[in-house]
Amino acid sequence: MTLPTTHRVFEWRGSANPADLALVERPLPEVEPGDVLIRNAVIGLNPVDWKVLGGSLVDWQPGHVPGVDGAGTVVAVGEGVADGWVGQRVSYHQHLARHGSYAEYVAVKARALLRVPAGVRWEQAASMPCPALTAWLALEKLPQACKTLLVSGAGGSVANHLIQLAVRRGLAVTSLSSLRHARRLSELGVNECQPGPLTEPWEQGPRFDAVIDTVNDQHAGWLVPALRANGHLVCVQDRLAASPIPPFTRTLSIHEVALGASHAYGDDRTWQELVDAGEEILSAMARNQWQVDEVTVAAFEELPVHLERLQNRTFHGKGLVTV
Repeated sequence: MTLPTTHRVFEWRGSANPADLALVERPLPEVEPGDVLIRNAVIGLNPVDWKVLGGSLVDWQPGHVPGVDGAGTVVAVGEGVADGWVGQRVSYHQHLARHGSYAEYVAVKARALLRVPAGVRWEQAASMPCPALTAWLALEKLPQACKTLLVSGAGGSVANHLIQLAVRRGLAVTSLSSLRHARRLSELGVNECQPGPLTEPWEQGPRFDAVIDTVNDQHAGWLVPALRANGHLVCVQDRLAASPIPPFTRTLSIHEVALGASHAYGDDRTWQELVDAGEEILSAMARNQWQVDEVTVAAFEELPVHLERLQNRTFHGKGLVTV
């Protein structure tokens, strides 16, 4: 396969404004040992993509290529990677410390690749890694003894995957979100749809074995009264700085979720479990047994504007960019 010597990427120049990402021509990424080189077909946009642009969450230098999610075809492999990967359709979640998915080509560790079945469209494949794997990690925090679950921020992409995973595991799920999502959430298997997000701490209502919050740390703290004794609170966005209750009272377990940390601290077992979970979801998509996100698609050249739209929530569903 003959590859070009250069490709187009969007560079970060130090600005927190997505519109300031610069489209430039750069040499093709170097394929290091353990890497594959992917020709992107579709790029997935996530809230983390604009949150890190301020620079406080990452140690980037100007010229870094942002982006964590994408899907495409493997076109080259590095030392130690089987040649059989070449030509494979894959999706992936990239390490924030490496040049990311906002490019025509990207080098990714082979252990992070998800094989994409032929029946799954590129848009579906690119939309799932960050939200779906985050959802799986959140649910893995809960012991099997949990029977009832409250999911807040249930209208978002993480919750879309989380609810389907939870229902398949036999949990009775209640959602907390704008009621405009109620019909779709009921179709996913939610037992009861409650209005949200909260504007004050939870005071009355049912108690749950577990709460998974996808809004923010304050909102997660407000949901503590919704838990039964010995319950579990899982924070997807932010984390609680300290336990919100005195010791030896309701003995709650507080959990945090950060998919990106798996790149820096996860071992091969970590990634094999994530890959297995992701490929199981992709297989369900291929069988039309998985409800995929609604998507809004833009051209590659419009990526900065589309990311800015995501930041300002001017469209519904998952933001994608075709390459």
